[in-house]
Amino acid sequence: MTASDRARELATAAAQAAADKKAQDIVIIDVGDQLAITDAFLLASAPNERQVIAIVDAIEERLAALPEKAKPVRREGERAGRWVLLDYIDVVVHVQHREEREFYQLDRLWKDCPTIPFVDRDLVEAEAGPAE
Repeated sequence: MTASDRARELATAAAQAAADKKAQDIVIIDVGDQLAITDAFLLASAPNERQVIAIVDAIEERLAALPEKAKPVRREGERAGRWVLLDYIDVVVHVQHREEREFYQLDRLWKDCPTIPFVDRDLVEAEAGPAE
């Protein structure tokens, strides 16, 4: 079963929050057909530990502010700031230091799964140009 509408909503909101904090290589992977425990993975990277934590905080704030609030049932890895995992049941968020992302290659591990499209709204607005 592919990712639910709720999983897509959470994943895209979290992805936009990550993008707003300058996360890199943001990918949403639909793992619903492969895993029974979650519908989607959100992967995002940052060049340093401080930014990893800032991205994680922004994601938690954004999802808590949704009309149907979401809070993670589990949060792991925050102390080291190298790889933080937020488990929202429908979506599991992985915010990794760039070095961890390259080493563990979760993208490659789940390459057979489809991705859920995400485009940073700031990039769309920049390409559209100034409003006349």
